[in-house]
Amino acid sequence: MSIATIEVSISALLHNVAAFKTLSPNSQIMAIVKANAYSHGKNMIATCLDDVVDYFGVARLEEGIELRKIGIKSPIVLLEGFFLHDEVTQLLKYNLQTVIHCQEQIDKLKYLDLPAGSLDVWFKLDSGMHRLGFRPEQAGQAFQSLCDCQVIKQSINVMSHFCCADDVRSSITTEQMTIFDQFIATACDPSRIGKQSIAASGGILAWPVSHRDVIRPGIALYGVSPFSYDEPNRATGAGLGLKPVMVFKSEIITVREHKEGESLGYGLIWQAQYSTRLAVVAMGYGDGYPRDILANTPVWINQRMVPIVGRVAMDMILVDLGPNATDKAGDEVILWGNDALPVEKIAAHSGMSAYELLTRLTERAKLRYVD
Repeated sequence: MSIATIEVSISALLHNVAAFKTLSPNSQIMAIVKANAYSHGKNMIATCLDDVVDYFGVARLEEGIELRKIGIKSPIVLLEGFFLHDEVTQLLKYNLQTVIHCQEQIDKLKYLDLPAGSLDVWFKLDSGMHRLGFRPEQAGQAFQSLCDCQVIKQSINVMSHFCCADDVRSSITTEQMTIFDQFIATACDPSRIGKQSIAASGGILAWPVSHRDVIRPGIALYGVSPFSYDEPNRATGAGLGLKPVMVFKSEIITVREHKEGESLGYGLIWQAQYSTRLAVVAMGYGDGYPRDILANTPVWINQRMVPIVGRVAMDMILVDLGPNATDKAGDEVILWGNDALPVEKIAAHSGMSAYELLTRLTERAKLRYVD
């Protein structure tokens, strides 16, 4: 039976980690595995990297707990932080670290009857993203208040997040680093400051001065560029010295003869200008492939690119093979991930980011790990 498949290369993953270690030899690595490791399967990714990286980053408490239950030993950081009193108990039970980004969290920690010095935390500074974290004018007092919480450990890690690191011409990133450094320099109790972290994928690849103690590769860990597809030499992960970890693929279900002038698919939005052969491919928006992909977006079949025609359906897409094609049922179809068809190229065709393309893939697509 033909089925959408997410093929994940472990050797490519390890290559990328090695590349980050070369780029930032004095930094530790926090591998970001939120959103099921960008659809690469967080459990397997974390298992393969447990002895290779220094931390894992997750968005949700449940993600961290699941990693502990499968035996992951490395420190795990809850990037969104906790919200409820009961979640702090879970953090301690499963030895998870948490980001502290608002006063409400500090207030909860002050009144918890828990062992002193038991919780690892990351103080988040809002250096310009204006999403989570303490504003610079609030940060000093908030840090002091956090220091007064008995439940936390002596060493308090400090982190922030760039908002424009993917724009190498923007001055905002430099301004954010200045704000970050000013906070570190003026902290009320410098002896309490632990690890520093501000660089995610864009910062790692374009702003080496930002690397600090811990770098946090997310999409770049999986061999995908965080930069615009229009950015010279940075459009794809391969151009940055990375290897794509995912190949998204399926198979031809059947090949049909199609006559000149005939329309096809939902809404009959595509009409053949010549008689041709069409492949019906086991792939659709039920697998996470974008329904609103632009006309003529390519797929890769038998060493060539051929265009999608008509509207993407839940379970199938149609591809114009050409009038003299010899492709047949069962032949492999690559939607993205090989050298000729990187996911960044499909993102440009879809009007979406590569982040969205990867993380929208559904459980119906089968994960398969190679090498």
